Amino acid sequence: MASLIPATIVTGFLGSGKTTLLKRVLHEAHGSKIAVIENEFGEENIDSDILVQEAGEQIVQMSNGCICCTIRDDLRATLADLAAKRRKGELVFDRVVIETTGIADPGPVAQTFFMDDEVASQYMLDAILTLVDAKHANQQLDTRQEARRQVGFADQIFISKADLVSADELAALQHRLAHMNPRAKQSVVHFGEVPLSQVLDLKGFNLNAKLDIDPDFLKADDHDHHDHHDHAHHDHDHEHGEHCNHPHHHHHDDDVKSFVYRADKPFDPAKLEDFLGAIVQVYGPRMLRYKGVLNMQGIDRKVVFQGVHQLMGSDLAAPWGAQELRQSKMVFIGIDLPRDILEKGLQQCLIG
Repeated sequence: MASLIPATIVTGFLGSGKTTLLKRVLHEAHGSKIAVIENEFGEENIDSDILVQEAGEQIVQMSNGCICCTIRDDLRATLADLAAKRRKGELVFDRVVIETTGIADPGPVAQTFFMDDEVASQYMLDAILTLVDAKHANQQLDTRQEARRQVGFADQIFISKADLVSADELAALQHRLAHMNPRAKQSVVHFGEVPLSQVLDLKGFNLNAKLDIDPDFLKADDHDHHDHHDHAHHDHDHEHGEHCNHPHHHHHDDDVKSFVYRADKPFDPAKLEDFLGAIVQVYGPRMLRYKGVLNMQGIDRKVVFQGVHQLMGSDLAAPWGAQELRQSKMVFIGIDLPRDILEKGLQQCLIG
């Protein structure tokens, strides 16, 4: 079977630098032909160096061999159309980058890759990248839920225009973003100058046993008890509280929040499956991203699960090492999720 086409979603508010980043990626992408799907009618389009425009088509060929296409009816149809043209040899591209409108919720875009069989058979969603404009971020996050959602969905956050704010303001913004989404790596970028290794092939949607949580988030939150254990013991990596002394840290009580749950006792697989299934039915629309590496009773391998809204998948990963602490670790990112209900329910799925 032909390998799946990797797809990247780029999101962020107007003026945050999505177009600049895309131009940079297209310029840098040596040896990789990229199809860009634009759903943005913003201040500038990326197809400044168009060579060919096919009559009646909204697909343009760029001088570096990449192609650019605006969404005609819906994303599903556009993706299917591009894949069909690629199969017939009419278009040549290795990967797809989707630029969403500034006000878009990336959730439905991500779900397209899992819910539609035709799309799922051709494409593999690699990651959601979110651009945050440091100068206007606080106002946007305060006033627009879609901006907060975009942060919650991200696998990688790029902070642009950081040179327009003070070091303290930048540190406070990074802390705020980490509270909303401790999974996403944060990078400060200037004029879209980002190494391709931070943009492509991030494997943010892969079911693997890696669960990236910003260690500073865990340190800083030792005091807030944002990290729950099934019995009280502190993480060893919490010893330095160097991030606790910023004056602005707790001014924002965003509705998009994250919390980490850990347990040293194993889960009862049937109970956990029932509980997570029920939770997703009730709270799915408010659950943006969630992921876990789990220790299941009777299974000698790590179980990895992750989800977007109501869609959840799980898989077996590597065996637990002989000396390894068999600890389950989960992170939930969502809008006003009932943390106490989730924690109590997860506790009741533990054995012993």
